[in-house]
Amino acid sequence: MAKDISTGYEPLTSIEAVTSGLSTVGYISTREISTSVFLAHGLRKPILIEGPAGVGKTDLAQSLAKWLDLPVLRLQCYEGLDEGKALYEWKYGKQLLYTQILKEKLNELIGSADNLSQSLGKLASFEDLFFSEQFLESRPLLTAMQQPAGSVLLIDEIDKSDEEFEAFLLEVLSDYQVTVPEIGTIRANVPPIVILTSNNVRELGDALKRRCLHLHIGFPDAARERLIVQARVPDVAETLLKQLVSFVQGVRETDVKKRPSISETVDWARTLLLMHASALDENFVRSTLNVLLKHESDIAAVSKEIPRLVREAAGPDKAGRTSSGYPDLG
Repeated sequence: MAKDISTGYEPLTSIEAVTSGLSTVGYISTREISTSVFLAHGLRKPILIEGPAGVGKTDLAQSLAKWLDLPVLRLQCYEGLDEGKALYEWKYGKQLLYTQILKEKLNELIGSADNLSQSLGKLASFEDLFFSEQFLESRPLLTAMQQPAGSVLLIDEIDKSDEEFEAFLLEVLSDYQVTVPEIGTIRANVPPIVILTSNNVRELGDALKRRCLHLHIGFPDAARERLIVQARVPDVAETLLKQLVSFVQGVRETDVKKRPSISETVDWARTLLLMHASALDENFVRSTLNVLLKHESDIAAVSKEIPRLVREAAGPDKAGRTSSGYPDLG
């Protein structure tokens, strides 16, 4: 990247700067996450983030854009996605309108022509107008490359797209340029920071993986999850914060179909705060478990473990009793 180009990436000076900057917008990063972001900028490589749903993959892109004050362009992938929806389309309605105007002015435009050859020549001169940039509808990929100060391009759930689209995407991201046959090659003056996410619905191709920096984000440990909840729900009491995170960590270790994500932990913290809970209580847990778990079978399975999980989350006092008054049975 040319040094004389002013971009929005100047704050990306070090791994520590990335960690600190993301924390200012409420994203609690790790050394691995910050390193990937720093290298993605320095090496001009996309980051391919894999991991369970709800662990902060999409949120990283949004938080990065917020911190750097850059636009975030999101491309949601799905089966059947093609380059027309991802890259560009022609504004057919506008072209049709201009065609109608041209039709109404046809006699005026070719009236001075002496023969058929001259008439056709005058009409042909309008072909370039109909396929010029003013009729081009930019989609996320092209829009991201047109941003003068850079951007964050989020390609969400790439594993839901077809292999053909994956191959097309690889070509676009190799040189950060797009060829529009009627116009020519459009290059990004400032290549975007590209983040691709995957929930492992299907195995991605080796070619795409080689092009990207790989990052796996899993469920956080208790200490990091407390920091995340505290950043998103600052009013939650310290006692409740420790207990609810401990409870969620315990639920993830049980045999459930879908382990609760970080976003669900945050939602549960907001729920308990809304209900004026100051500490975990079995009744509170039973009545709000549907915020944390999304399958009836999981709710039924965890409901049997609520007394134990609440007891472990509350922890014993100096006399060996939990906050509910029951002795700690180990």
